[in-house]
Amino acid sequence: MTEHEVVLVRHGQTEWSASGKHTGRTDVPLTDLGRRQADALGGMLGGLEFSLVLSSPLSRAWETMDRAGYGSAGVAADELLEWDYGAYEGRRTPDVRKEVPGWSVWTHPIIDGESCGEVGARADRAIVRALSVDGPVVMFSHGHLLRILAARWMGLPAVAGRNLGLDIATVSTLAWERENRVIRHWNETCHLRSMDPVL
Repeated sequence: MTEHEVVLVRHGQTEWSASGKHTGRTDVPLTDLGRRQADALGGMLGGLEFSLVLSSPLSRAWETMDRAGYGSAGVAADELLEWDYGAYEGRRTPDVRKEVPGWSVWTHPIIDGESCGEVGARADRAIVRALSVDGPVVMFSHGHLLRILAARWMGLPAVAGRNLGLDIATVSTLAWERENRVIRHWNETCHLRSMDPVL
């Protein structure tokens, strides 16, 4: 680990992630598999020491952080909350497309929720927070938020997150190559997993 590397951890499985439902602000808990995945993520992180441990306050991320061994150092960060899907919360993309052909969170307005750009602005705040401390940072959060955060880390528009697939219970690392922000590792999975539906 080097100074200002940012490790991204996506939480373990929930019932909604297993079924492909958009899970934004609904506080859906980890499944039994999700808890075992969180334990395995702790093994992947290998007790690395971080200058700052941030987590979405939602229980699926917070419990993942705690079970991975970082609960005593964790700081709740609203910037790391998942995308507010508004009217599409709890719905699956194939079901929405029966009403709105070709619908995607990446390309269509999110009724009563956040735009992709608004999520990107939150991701920018999380990046600024990470860069404000000396030493590496770890963030426990959610699929779409972390994809957008990685895109913004590289200076890409938030919508570029659609090109960064991210499974549940994974570890990724954002880093530097000289003065350039890069992705060092992406979507490294723990060995306990089920297929993660595409949202």
